[in-house]
Amino acid sequence: MKKIILALFVAAIALPAVAQQVASAKSSAVPSFAADNAVFAWVATTYDFGKIKHNAPVSHEFKFKNTGSIPLVISSVRASCGCTVADYTKEPIAPGAEGFVKATYNAANVGSFTKTVTVTANTAEGNVILTFKGEVIQ
Repeated sequence: MKKIILALFVAAIALPAVAQQVASAKSSAVPSFAADNAVFAWVATTYDFGKIKHNAPVSHEFKFKNTGSIPLVISSVRASCGCTVADYTKEPIAPGAEGFVKATYNAANVGSFTKTVTVTANTAEGNVILTFKGEVIQ
């Protein structure tokens, strides 16, 4: 019985030291991962078309720069509805280079609108949502 109590006591003392070493190893690995990322630096993530004519498509180019240390690769660009078509820089964007995401809205419905384009890339933030709005008039 004394041996069991002694073994439990030794284990209770040693366990916090082992746990602290594991936590320390994990925290030192995070900064090196964070340093090797592609990073979006957007000129703007929102745009207001103002008043536009009915059935007259309009476009806006959202521009960005890769301020990270590795090439930025856009894996997908998705518009929030079928009334918007998106185009984007398809090749990898080198560190320091610039790229774009272009949104074209068809303006088929009269009235105010707010639409989004979701950009997925190899950045730490993952998805970026670009927003544009306006009012379609007759």
